[in-house]
Amino acid sequence: MKKFLSLVIALVLALGLVSMSAQAETPKYKIGILAPAVTHGWVAGVAYNAEQQAIALKDTVDYKMATSTNAEEMTAQLDDLITWGAQAIVAFPQWEGMEVPIQAAIDRGIVVVNFDIQIDAEGIYLITGDNEGMGVEGAKYIVDKIGTTGTVVALPVPTSGSVSELRMKGFLDTVKEIAPDLKVVEYATKFTREDGLKDFADILSANPQIDAVYSLDDETSIGALQAISDANRTDIKVITGGGGSQEYFKMMPENENIWIASALYSPLMVRDAVDMAVSILKGEEVEKVVTIPTTIVDRGNYEEYLDENSVY
Repeated sequence: MKKFLSLVIALVLALGLVSMSAQAETPKYKIGILAPAVTHGWVAGVAYNAEQQAIALKDTVDYKMATSTNAEEMTAQLDDLITWGAQAIVAFPQWEGMEVPIQAAIDRGIVVVNFDIQIDAEGIYLITGDNEGMGVEGAKYIVDKIGTTGTVVALPVPTSGSVSELRMKGFLDTVKEIAPDLKVVEYATKFTREDGLKDFADILSANPQIDAVYSLDDETSIGALQAISDANRTDIKVITGGGGSQEYFKMMPENENIWIASALYSPLMVRDAVDMAVSILKGEEVEKVVTIPTTIVDRGNYEEYLDENSVY
């Protein structure tokens, strides 16, 4: 009997060791994350949420993350991730010129899930907000507040590639359709409050009458609002934005003379990009392009979107 019990115990222990060994040997998916260096609160939110989602999937994912200040640096980091053995890469290629290196990665069999930025690469996956829809809703919002005539200053950001192109397309196409007599004046700027302040101070000097501002980004809008306040201008009745800045949300009820609005474009969406990469590596079927619809936030509903835990 003792021999039998000893054999049973030995067998149980052996099976346990085999099971533990199998668990230990279960490979994790190697996922690289590429993001721009943090020059903007929204970009910080993207990098933070991508990494947090990778950490949340630690039982199935090994990850490496890199941030860059230009296309050359991001390309070098992409090469490093390939050398590391990345099976999938979640990329936020904000810099122009990433088409060729990303296509090369895809051609090597690496899954690439782009976040936010649409580029010309065959076989790429994309998680994005509805950039063109943001322009459509921005145009509708401005026309609703000021009517079908007046002067609107639009603030495109050419260096942001498809993001600016699509938001401007949605805006201009919709204005042409619903308010063809609206005068639209375009001034190129950047997605920072510093540029919004500097550039809009010049715009105010050049334009004695502005009825509304079509800004593509919350940070730019914060800078523009500072310029408007500094100049004591009272002619501007609407300013839009885009992103989901908590600071910007809190400004919405503070100025009753200006309708401050934002097309919600939360950096939380990047978590879906990480999940998509894992699903593809597991062999699951996913949509090539997932577009998250636009929501307009203003003083009427901003409280629904306040989040004390947000990093942006």
